[in-house]
Amino acid sequence: MSDLRVTLIADDPLARAGLAGLIATLEDCRVVDQLSGSDGRAALLDAGRQDVILWDLGWDPEPGLAALADQEEAGAPVLALAPGGEDEGEVARSAWAAGAAGVLLRTVAPERLLAGLRAVAAGLIVWEPTLAAALLPTGESGADSLVEPLTPREIQVLQLLAEGLPNKTIARRLDISDHTVKFHVNAILGKLQVQSRTEAVVRATRLGLVVL
Repeated sequence: MSDLRVTLIADDPLARAGLAGLIATLEDCRVVDQLSGSDGRAALLDAGRQDVILWDLGWDPEPGLAALADQEEAGAPVLALAPGGEDEGEVARSAWAAGAAGVLLRTVAPERLLAGLRAVAAGLIVWEPTLAAALLPTGESGADSLVEPLTPREIQVLQLLAEGLPNKTIARRLDISDHTVKFHVNAILGKLQVQSRTEAVVRATRLGLVVL
């Protein structure tokens, strides 16, 4: 597996250094560039240089959100790190509206940060569980909008799909056969009324059925 190439963006140089040190400890993951969100160079990001952008909004997120919103073409999907606290929901909504493909809290554990980076790089949507309520569209919620509720096993399979895992890996994780995984995936697609695995993850995330 080739390394996941990450560009770091943060106005605080100490935050950039800390995140760079953290990513250096993650498996199959490396930093290819470090930028300030307000220095204007972020707009020149080379689409072929990195697989994903990790944008730390800092404890004062307004400048970072403004810079993120200004990037018409960021060169790669963006995973935003939002501060916690009373305004975390509003910050998450603003980051989402500005074009971030994922939003996690700055306090996220390293293994979940890696999962989030990989998922966003693969074209999936990533939400912090505590932010799901703020990001869910109004008028569509949970299992009530499904033609039939997902079983606990289907939820497990769906969560692993959200991590971008293939059927064989899911089968090993759950100690079931490839055929059984395929059966569950087909059932999930039918219940969510979608045609592909990616569509299933996107809709399930919007429904709050699966988060990273």
